[in-house]
This record gives sequence, C-alpha cells and structure tokens, in this order.
Amino acid sequence: MADGCGGCAQSDIPVEEQLARKRAVIVEALQAQGIEAEVGLCIDAHGKGRRRATLHARKGADGQLRVGFAEARSHEIVDLATHNCPILLPGLQASAQPVRILAQFLQGLKKPLDAVVTMTSAGLDIDLRGAGEVSPKLRLGLSEIAQRQNLARLSLHGDVVIELRPPTVVFGRAEVIPPPGGFLQATEQGEDILARIVLDGVKDARRVADLFAGCGTFALRLAETATVLAVEQDRAAVAALDRAWRKTPRLKRIAHEGRDLFIRPLTAAELESFDAIVFDPPRAGAEAQAREMANTKVKRIVAVSCNAETFARDVKILIDGGYKLGTVLPVDQFRHSPHVEMVAVLSR
Repeated sequence: MADGCGGCAQSDIPVEEQLARKRAVIVEALQAQGIEAEVGLCIDAHGKGRRRATLHARKGADGQLRVGFAEARSHEIVDLATHNCPILLPGLQASAQPVRILAQFLQGLKKPLDAVVTMTSAGLDIDLRGAGEVSPKLRLGLSEIAQRQNLARLSLHGDVVIELRPPTVVFGRAEVIPPPGGFLQATEQGEDILARIVLDGVKDARRVADLFAGCGTFALRLAETATVLAVEQDRAAVAALDRAWRKTPRLKRIAHEGRDLFIRPLTAAELESFDAIVFDPPRAGAEAQAREMANTKVKRIVAVSCNAETFARDVKILIDGGYKLGTVLPVDQFRHSPHVEMVAVLSR
C-alpha cells in the first residue's frame, strides 16, 4: 500500500518487533492495574490476510472516484485500484472493483459511501452504507450489478438487495450465514487460534455461558461437548447462530438470548449454575458483567479481548472477587496496526 495510507501505522516496523510491542502493551496495562501476570509471547495469527474490511468510496480533490482506505491524517483515499494492500486476502483486495461500480451507479445520490466487505466461502458479501433508502429502480440496478460481478450477497444498510449464494463461514462443523456486515474475527487463522485457546480453557465443562457471543464463533464449537447459553445484543447475529445450530447434527443444545449486557448483565444468580463462562466483549470491555461474574462461584472464566486497558480493568475486578489469573496469551491478527487480541483463563 502507498506510504500515505493511514491503515498500516506500523508497516515500517519488522513483524517480530510489532509482536514484541503488542505484548508489552498488555504487560503495561496489567501493571497499571497492579496485576503481575505471566504474559506469553505474541502469536502471529495474520495467516493469509484479513477477510473483512470497510472500504471508502469518495471523490478526491481532482473529482475522481477512489475506493480504498483513508490517507494518514486526511480524508483523501488511497485507491486499491493502483495500490496493493499487504494485509488483505487477495479476494478482498479485488473487492474494490465491484464497490467502485456500485458507487459509480449511486453517484447521483451525491453521498459518501462505505462498503463493509467480507470474504466468505461463497464469495464476496458486500453491505453498502451511506446511501440511505433508494428507489426500487436503483435497487434493481444494484441487483443487476451484483449478478454481473458474481457477488454472493449485496445489502444496503443490512437490508439484503440480492443473495445469489448464502455467504457462509464455518465455525467448527457449523456453517453460519452472518448478518450483512456482521462481526467476524479479522483473520481465519486468528479465529482458529482463539477458539482453540477458549476450548482448552473451559476444559471438561458441561454447561457454558458464552457472553457477547456474536453469531457463534465460540458457542458452536463449545456445543460439541457442552450445553451452551449464548447471549448477544445483536438479534440478527443470534438468529444466525440459532439457524446454524439447528442445521448442524450432533451438537448439544445452544439456548440463546438477545440481551444488552452493558445495560442488563447476567446476574450472579443467573450465572451460578454454569461450569464455565466465556466472554468476548467489544473494545469497551465488560465492566458491569465482570462485577456480576466476580460474585459467582463458577470455577473457570475465559476472558477474550481486543483492548488491553479494558481487559486489565475487567480482569482486576475478577481477581478482586477471588479469581486467579493464568497466563495471558496475546494473539495478533491485526498486522501493521497497534491492536492486539488477548485470552486468559481465570479460575477458583
């Protein structure tokens, strides 16, 4: 990618040094909370590249439409048509062309467009954002473009315009069709590594609560050996998880609940019957939920996070509640950026 791209802030730093710096960020965040813990070496989980990205379609100062990522400290776009991105799957790099065609078709709206693009086993899944409601004539035109470009699915603000093939991702044995623009771990390898750590962390638990469950990254794997309660605010993600569970033979029961755990966390009483808890919140962390978990006698809690500061804060709450923190494992699926994932098991 061009030097001006704002997406790869650490591209000039050797990968080994990036991994060391990310580990150090976690160590510092834990120490700021007064936590002395073993932090493992950062695992490189870039794999073949990122499978999900948000592309911007904007006209530049010269009036030309560009599709790609913003330049550093600028609203100008580095165009993927002329610059190769080092962190994307090749299929995601190629998604700039259909996004460009879609944006050109909608340019009469005179609105800046974003496209959440996901590479699935069935091809590209594109969710356009910024257009607002469009006329039936424009929807028909978008549908025709999607067919010519052989997209798996095209949506507008989460509303499916056309689905030529179910845009499927695989969690364990389950095939999941995420909602348009739905959350996925950044890389397939990163997801696999996180899932292995989580499964090992719950050990032989027979009943597991999966909090902030998304569309089933962990729940559908946990259900191979345990009954699961999956709790997630996004109702579309919950529905996708449930459909996948019902279609996958020999999985144990996954009960589910659509619930905002920031406003209404599961109480200690609701959690007490579980053998293990997994929680993987957004960057804001899970402070309210952590306070409830700290008041339980659940034997094992597996914490997953993409924010070292909120991870350390939530873990400190659990430690103050009597939990012991095991080794913290950093997992890097965000090459050339300062972000890092981390997983740890807390036990009584």
